[in-house]
Amino acid sequence: MGILIRLVITAISLWIATLVIDGISLTADTAAGKAGTLLAVAVIFGLVNAVLRPIIKLLGCGLYVLTLGLIALVVNGLLFMLTSWIAGQLDLGFHVDSFWPAALLGALLVGVVSWVLNMLVPDGD
Repeated sequence: MGILIRLVITAISLWIATLVIDGISLTADTAAGKAGTLLAVAVIFGLVNAVLRPIIKLLGCGLYVLTLGLIALVVNGLLFMLTSWIAGQLDLGFHVDSFWPAALLGALLVGVVSWVLNMLVPDGD
């Protein structure tokens, strides 16, 4: 049950990012289509982060130390762009236009909103 709640929280964070940031678009026509697209993109985003983030951190640990963790912003933006590309390959109506304004800010906003919403939702423990 907890993973479904986290999935919905990520979908809400993605939806907020599409509303706030100009370079991120959601092109589904109906409300149900938008919700389905956001849930599918949330699954893709979760899988991309679960699989690639640990590998990138392991291989790039020197850069994380050298930049005092600021490289994490770039990595998050690139993973967000990868999520957009995968969504495009699956014909989902989610697109991130460019790296600097859209992907970087979008990844930052999704991370912050997800963190806040996860803090508000109690764990099942």
